[in-house]
Amino acid sequence: MPVSTVPLRPVPGPRGVPLLGNLPAFGRDPLGFLVRLRDDFGDAVTWSLGPKRSLFLFHPEHIAEFLAARERTFELLEIGWAFKQLIGDSLILSKGSDWRRKRSLVQPTVRPRQVRAYASAMVECARTAADDWHDGDRIDVRQQMTLITQRIVLRTLFGNDLGDRTRALGEAMAEAEHGIGAELRNMSLFLPGWVRTPGRRRFLRAVATIDAEIHRLIRARQRSGDTADRDDLLSRLLAARDEEGRPLTAKEVRDEAATLWAAGHETTSTALTWTWYLLSRAPEARERLTAELAQVLAGRPPTIDDYDRLRWTRQIIKEALRLYPPAWLIPAVARDGAAVAGTRIPAGTVVWCSQWTTHRDPRWFPEPTSFRPERWDPDAPDPVPDHAWYPFGGGQRTCLGARFAQVEAALLLATLAQRCHLDVAPADPNPSVGLLLQPAAPLHATVRCR
Repeated sequence: MPVSTVPLRPVPGPRGVPLLGNLPAFGRDPLGFLVRLRDDFGDAVTWSLGPKRSLFLFHPEHIAEFLAARERTFELLEIGWAFKQLIGDSLILSKGSDWRRKRSLVQPTVRPRQVRAYASAMVECARTAADDWHDGDRIDVRQQMTLITQRIVLRTLFGNDLGDRTRALGEAMAEAEHGIGAELRNMSLFLPGWVRTPGRRRFLRAVATIDAEIHRLIRARQRSGDTADRDDLLSRLLAARDEEGRPLTAKEVRDEAATLWAAGHETTSTALTWTWYLLSRAPEARERLTAELAQVLAGRPPTIDDYDRLRWTRQIIKEALRLYPPAWLIPAVARDGAAVAGTRIPAGTVVWCSQWTTHRDPRWFPEPTSFRPERWDPDAPDPVPDHAWYPFGGGQRTCLGARFAQVEAALLLATLAQRCHLDVAPADPNPSVGLLLQPAAPLHATVRCR
């Protein structure tokens, strides 16, 4: 486990209000609040989110040690009622032996060999979408990226297209994710689960739609009896057995499928939406992308074997994930004996780190708000410290789908940019804070075919 060489000296942060602490300031502008914590107070800042004592970490060495210790001396913080309702007791929220068992069952479904098998579906779905685009068309970028990644997750997760159910499931998932984001920003975060606000009732209807569809697919797959012969993620979850020969229950399969659906398409579609926005303001980076695609692909569609050779394409994705990381906040609760850099942290303290603030820290990234994919060149003069970039988390709980997401984003960008570029309207979008960092308003673009 990494041990920080940088001393940890927590300092008090801004004064809050009775009972709510810093929640009102955090809720008004979460990203701005965290940046002010970093800039005004330092690398380790105490603050309060409602009644909870909290410590925010901003230095990469502290973050690396904290993330590495999450299974040992820090435990998960379940943020709010809504998140739990959506993903249930999936791997993300499991702990201890239950987490280890589920990880052993879920991890094989997203190993590099499996991701390789899904690559052709990724490219095919992108090409199908691009076939409907024509020079001069005006499109909603996020909507189009979401349609592509939904098709991919349906192919790879469920092994088929859901037809007319696709839209209903997508809308239900979007409503559920909206409900989670709304809860993070206001007082409903502290309401008991039995309180049914209008927003919670809408959320529960959305989750009921998700449950019904996923359970329908599970029952259909179980009736067919061909899970061992199929290569989709759902079949692999149903066929998985732990060391004692036990399968996942139907509820456990549902929870993992819902998590894979939410993480498997929304994260990539969000990353690609920001990528097109950034490229439309960086003509030199876009020209270099065009040149790389012409040289590496020579007019043919990309394959998984091209992934490592598409270096500039991957650097673009990596820089977009730096500037606009879809996942932006990681919390955990200190247990007895928890420490960072040798400094004890009282049990019960909620410890936080944020990809947004670390990724935009000028100490680690010169000109932090500038889109500079060249900073990820292997020979770049300013090497990035470990854990100054961590869009997929770190330690044992690093996102299992990180490889899937990075391959998917690069292959989709290569496939689409090979045919056209998207000129995003000039307005600068603000990120909207929810479960993920989304543009606050739709990003419209003009299709420029080549």
